[in-house]
Amino acid sequence: MNQKTAKNVLILGANSDVAKQCILQYVEKGFAIIAASRSTDSLKDFVADNNLSDKVSVLYFDAADFDSHQKFYDELLVKPHMVVYAAGFLVENVDALKDFKGTQQMMQVNYMGGVSILNIVAMDLSNKNLERIIGLSSLSGVCGRKSNFVYGSTKAAFTTYLAGLRQELAQRNITVNVLVSGYINTKINAGLELNKNLLMEPDYVARHIVDAGNSFTIVPNFKWKMIYIILKMLPEGLVAKLP
Repeated sequence: MNQKTAKNVLILGANSDVAKQCILQYVEKGFAIIAASRSTDSLKDFVADNNLSDKVSVLYFDAADFDSHQKFYDELLVKPHMVVYAAGFLVENVDALKDFKGTQQMMQVNYMGGVSILNIVAMDLSNKNLERIIGLSSLSGVCGRKSNFVYGSTKAAFTTYLAGLRQELAQRNITVNVLVSGYINTKINAGLELNKNLLMEPDYVARHIVDAGNSFTIVPNFKWKMIYIILKMLPEGLVAKLP
């Protein structure tokens, strides 16, 4: 596939389990992929194992190294038609409260890194290809809960940013979506005690990203849609009783 003629998808944080499934599914649809991550060795192995070397380019990208973002974008050989920001970092709430370094890293990766690079992407008026930006958020950001409010606050901030970016880019006919997901069976959640009946598989979540439509908020799975609606409506007194 000629990456200069096919539509290109730039996936940032492409080493996540969901992002890797997005790579496979975008390729099935005929897209060329620019997969960017700090973990380039792991990504290259994934590309080789799936015989995708002619369809996927692997680049180094550090979401928390803000000063490198402009150079990273400027050096892209082809500017993207779509961008997926999938970078994420999680520290359990009790640890985040005790050690600010974990909190800071969540802020940098989950929110600040996304704002930094997506501002650059969005403000490149010379890129007439850009059609869509999708950011991965979480139901943890819908309301503040005592079990995960530090992580949740970074996701809430990112969702709010994407909502405003959607309004900013609408006049240029560029769609912005946010994927608000519940529990996913991924390495970032490994070791956490999660309700297995609510766990979604990465390929299922990826399908909702790849097939994103015009609605701003994408919530995969009917059960999680109900939970999302309930969380949005709950008064503070009831939220405080949640784990």
